[in-house]
Amino acid sequence: MLQGISIWMLFRTSGEDLTKAKNDTLDMLATIEEYGLGKNTFFGGEKLGMVDITVGSVVHWLEVIEETVEVKLFEASNFPKLHKWFNNFKEVPIIRKTLPDQHQMFIFFKKQRERLMEVNQVM
Repeated sequence: MLQGISIWMLFRTSGEDLTKAKNDTLDMLATIEEYGLGKNTFFGGEKLGMVDITVGSVVHWLEVIEETVEVKLFEASNFPKLHKWFNNFKEVPIIRKTLPDQHQMFIFFKKQRERLMEVNQVM
């Protein structure tokens, strides 16, 4: 399974599938932590680039999914380089102005997850 898909599987699964999605997501984060940044501020060096925007979007959504599913994966103690990078990313003025509000995302995601879980129980 593609690792990025695991993040979305966190949102729509439970039980063993949720455990697998958590492990796959942790593996993905560990790979990015180990190989992605090096000593750079951003993925491409000292300037924000397309990879930062792509990964930053995923991490922003992951934080909301974690809250919705009530799991914590993106821990600073496990991924210190990624946490530092994400904090730098969020402080770039254009990013700070354009990132969607996580609380509003949470409200939407929580309702969607409840619907998905109801459908899964019926099936």
